[in-house]
Amino acid sequence: MTTPPTPPIRTVAVVGAGTMGHGIAQVAAQAGWTVRLTDAVPGAAARALERIRANLDGAVQRGKATPEACGDTLARLAPSDRLDEAARGADLVIEAVPEQLDLKRALFRRLDEVVAAEAILATNTSSLSVAAIAGGTRHPARVLGMHFFNPVHVMKLVEIVTHEGTSPPARAAAVAAARRMGKDPIVVRDSPGFASSRLGVALGLEAMRMLEEGVASAEDIDKAMALGYNHPMGPLRLTDLVGLDVRLAIARYLHATLGTATFHPPAILERLVAEGRLGKKSGQGFYRWPES
Repeated sequence: MTTPPTPPIRTVAVVGAGTMGHGIAQVAAQAGWTVRLTDAVPGAAARALERIRANLDGAVQRGKATPEACGDTLARLAPSDRLDEAARGADLVIEAVPEQLDLKRALFRRLDEVVAAEAILATNTSSLSVAAIAGGTRHPARVLGMHFFNPVHVMKLVEIVTHEGTSPPARAAAVAAARRMGKDPIVVRDSPGFASSRLGVALGLEAMRMLEEGVASAEDIDKAMALGYNHPMGPLRLTDLVGLDVRLAIARYLHATLGTATFHPPAILERLVAEGRLGKKSGQGFYRWPES
């Protein structure tokens, strides 16, 4: 099948208005694009705009942005409860829904029917197969991964994940889009965990095993990486911020697909998730939140 040419990006649609989606929408609007933000939960997109407003207000208070620039960013954002309405006419659609392959495949099939054939469809998955997500679409060459990091408006890295059928123009457009959003992109081949999740999860799971074995406290394990290796924070604190349930799902997926003991979920992770101790979002994980 001939791949349609990739047009200039003027309008971006973000599907999923949660932690990642609202951040992606913010940086896309700050880049100067018209942005439509949608979510399957009624009212979620409108509530996400309030989180974006709070982020921008904080930037003004810290002297990182002007009120005028923030006002312009908000003016470029439009919430919607209807997927078709948000996606139709978009040149770039970025999906940020939960990490469930069937959910993402169904969403991409629907998007494939709504957007123009030359529009780019990007998934923010942190570990799932981009090829599998693209497999149900008519134009898999325009499907790729754009894996952002939390908090999106702060973190500089974006992984551009290409499967075997991703077209060079789509890849180039995604790299350019990430740079316009103020990010520093890397290009990785579609493989379980890509580069960042595979490395990051391996480190986090080993830290959990050390905690289980009583090698050191959570605080001291984290301090070893922060002070000894100049990491911004330790792997256990980072797991609390990401969410223990998210890390567990990725670990299970990597263990199943790669088949190595490295990614076998430690018992402590399974137990804490079963107890509802999911990290910062639940108030307790390896640490108590908010911290005193």
